Amino acid sequence: MRLAALFSGGKDSTLAIDVAEQHGWEVTHLVTVKPRNEESYMFHVPNLHLAPLQAEAMGKPLLEVPTSGEKEKELDPLERALAELTIDGVVVGALASEYQKTRVDRICHRLGIKSFAPLWHKRGEDVLRTLTEGGYDVRFAAVAAEGLTEAWLGRRLDAKAVEALKALNARYGVHVAGEGGEFETLVLASPRWPRCVVVDRAEPRWSRDHGRWHVAEARVAAKASPQPPA
Repeated sequence: MRLAALFSGGKDSTLAIDVAEQHGWEVTHLVTVKPRNEESYMFHVPNLHLAPLQAEAMGKPLLEVPTSGEKEKELDPLERALAELTIDGVVVGALASEYQKTRVDRICHRLGIKSFAPLWHKRGEDVLRTLTEGGYDVRFAAVAAEGLTEAWLGRRLDAKAVEALKALNARYGVHVAGEGGEFETLVLASPRWPRCVVVDRAEPRWSRDHGRWHVAEARVAAKASPQPPA
């Protein structure tokens, strides 16, 4: 089974790729959609310029697809790009977004290929624990919810962060895995990647009640010696 993976550089798309490969499927291409509209309904935006470095660390070819980011119309370039690939299906990292999953399903149906969402309806807390206990280096790249302050920008997703998110869920209703748009993430390392991404310079950009962690300089490097989970 040859698959293309919709890859945003965040935790869900990264984990979905790893799960697909653990099932014995071959992920032959990463497809990153780059919307011009930062308020895209469908696609992740923060730090998309790092996708080529992440693809290099992963050892996979990357196809970048520019799109307008305009609701519904932003999917047309993705469909055209997928139609050019020799694949049996597409893997996505959707957890709970019907909006995202149904639209990818429709594209795949029209192209006569399969749509796979291996994380679909998994408990958010379970997904986060898989990441924290599995040796992933995941950073908070954007936050936009009550209780998620500027201090979260660039913070590593670890056991303490998971507990803090659970507390925010109880107090404010924040989705533990960020499925309501409360936060976005950036993956710097995965146990399945041959190499990792190292951030040399980054800065928080905060505006009123939301912000982003903008990575200005980064590079691909050899992995450091394994460290025990935090």
